[in-house]
Amino acid sequence: MWVALICRNLATTSAFAVGTRTALIRTTSAATTTTATRTTTRILRRTPAVSTSPWLLFSTTSSSTSADLDATQQQDASATSAGGATPPLRRIKAADAKEPTNDEVIVVKGWVKTMRKQKTIAFVEVNDGSNLAGIQCVLSLSGEGGVSPETLEQLDLVTTGCAVEITGPLVASQGGKQPVEVAAQTLRVVGTCPADTYPLAKKRHSLEYLRSLAHLRPRTNTVAAVARVRSQLAGAIHEFFQSSGFVYVQTPLITASDCEGAGEMFRVTTLDLDHVDRLPKLKNDDGVEQAGVDYKQDFFGKPAFLTVSGQLGAETHACALGDVYTFGPTFRAENSQTTRHLAEFHMVEPEMAFADLQSAMTNAEAMLKFVVHRVLDRCEDDLTFFQSFYDKGLKVRLHKLVSQPFVRISYREAIEYLQQEIAKDPSKWQYPDVKFGTDLATEHERWLAETKFESAVFVYDYPKSIKAFYMRDNDDDGGETVNAMDLLVPGVGELVGGSQREERLDVLERKMAEQKPPLNPDDYWWYLDLRRFGSVPHAGYGLGFERLVVYVCGIDNIREAIAFPRFPGNAEF
Repeated sequence: MWVALICRNLATTSAFAVGTRTALIRTTSAATTTTATRTTTRILRRTPAVSTSPWLLFSTTSSSTSADLDATQQQDASATSAGGATPPLRRIKAADAKEPTNDEVIVVKGWVKTMRKQKTIAFVEVNDGSNLAGIQCVLSLSGEGGVSPETLEQLDLVTTGCAVEITGPLVASQGGKQPVEVAAQTLRVVGTCPADTYPLAKKRHSLEYLRSLAHLRPRTNTVAAVARVRSQLAGAIHEFFQSSGFVYVQTPLITASDCEGAGEMFRVTTLDLDHVDRLPKLKNDDGVEQAGVDYKQDFFGKPAFLTVSGQLGAETHACALGDVYTFGPTFRAENSQTTRHLAEFHMVEPEMAFADLQSAMTNAEAMLKFVVHRVLDRCEDDLTFFQSFYDKGLKVRLHKLVSQPFVRISYREAIEYLQQEIAKDPSKWQYPDVKFGTDLATEHERWLAETKFESAVFVYDYPKSIKAFYMRDNDDDGGETVNAMDLLVPGVGELVGGSQREERLDVLERKMAEQKPPLNPDDYWWYLDLRRFGSVPHAGYGLGFERLVVYVCGIDNIREAIAFPRFPGNAEF
C-alpha cells in the first residue's frame, strides 16, 4: 500500500531542496513475501515523471531481493506516469501562503479560529501556528461550484478549536486583509472540539486565567506570538555565537557547587523524605548520632542540587577551548512572586579566555544587537501585534537598541545620578535610600535606562560586598569594588550580568573564606585547579533568556515568556 507523508524539511545537503516536499513510502505486506531475509531501503533522488516538483520515493520491503525491489520501483513509476497513482497534495503553511497557486490544489491543516456560515458561502479561518493571521478558506455551498455533500456534512461539525484539513487552490483574496485565500474544495474535520466545554471561546481572556490553561494557551494570539519570537531569539543566539567561533557546551544540571553563593538552590535527593524518621543520621567518630542527615548514603554520596548557573562548568572549557557558551535551564529556589522571577528559567552564558570586562561588555552588546535585529527582520507581524496590545513604543525601542551604542557608566556614577534625582522628591521612590553599597532595585535600574539615558546602560565596577565570590577584585581601589557589570535596558531593568573572573589562586581562596558562611574549598577543588594549571584572565556574562523574551515582546510578566512557568506554589503540567 502507499503511505503518503508530507514533510517540511530544512535540508542542508544536496539530497534535498529547501522548501515543502512530498515523500511517498512504499511498504510491502509480509503476507506477500516468502522468507524474510533482509530489509532494503532505496532513495530515489528525483522522479520527474511523477511531478514537476522534486519529491522522493522511499521504498521499504522486508523480504525481496534487490532485483525484485528495482522491478517494483519501475512498475510503480510506470503506473504513476500512466495516471495509476496520484501524488499527495502539497501542504502549504499559512506563513508561506503569499501567491496564488493557479490550478494547483494544495492542502491546509490547522485549527479553526472562526467560522462564518451564510446561505451560499462559508468562511473558515484556519491557524496552523506558523503566523499570527492564519489563512482564510472559502467554501461555496451551492451552485455548480459548490462543495460535495460529504464536505457539507463535515462543515456542520466545525467549531472553534477543532482540527481540520482543507484542500483547494490558493487564489487572490477578494478582501483586503490577506493576499490569498483557499478556494476550498474539500473539508475534513480531523479532531472535533465541543463548543460547550472548550475553555478558549472566541473572546479575550486574561493572561492570569490562561496560565491555568498552559496546555491550551499556545492557541491564543499572545502566547503563540511569544513562542514564535522566543524561537527566533534562541536560534539567533546560537547563530551569533557559532558564527563568532564559540563552542557550545552543555554543563550539568545537577551540581554540588553553589555558583552564586546565595544558598537558594533546589536539593536533589533519593532519600525517603516521606519517612523522616528513617533518614540516615550523621555520626561522630564514636558512632554517636549528630544533628543533620548523612548524605554519604544518598545517591551521589554528597549533597546535590539543581544548578543556578552553568558558569563554573563553562569556565573549565573556556580555559581549554578559548571561547565557549552554554544555553540551558537553571533553577533558583527564591520565594518570589514578582513579575521578573521564575524558579526555572534559561541562561545564556558565554565565557571567553584571555578577555577582560571590556571584552565581555563589547560581546554582550554585539550579541543583543544581532538577535534583536533578527527578530525585527523575521517577526514583523508578531511585533506589530505586541505593539498594538502591549507596548505602543515597542518597535521604536527595539530599533533604538540596534542602532545606538550602549551607554557605559561606573557604579559610583550611577549612585550619584540617583542621589541627585531622588533628592528632588524622595516620596516618589519606593527605595529612596541609595548610597555606595546599595544593591540597585528595579526602579533604580529602570530610571537609569528609561529616563536618565533613554538607552541600554552598562553599569560596571560594583561594590565587592554585593557581588559573587568569583568576580575579580579591582586593584586600583584596594579591592573595594570588583570588575563586574550589569546591563540595564528600558522596560525590564537588569538583563545581563557579568564580570572578569578572579584568575589569581591566592585571592580566590581568600575570597571563598570570606563568604558567609565560608565556601568549602573541597567542594570547589576542580574550580581552583583552573587557577593552578595555566590560569589566564577570562571573563563572561549571563543573559536571562526569559527576560530577553519579555523585553523584546513588550509584555509585563515573565510567566508569559516560558511555556510552563514554575514559581512558588505552582508546578502544574
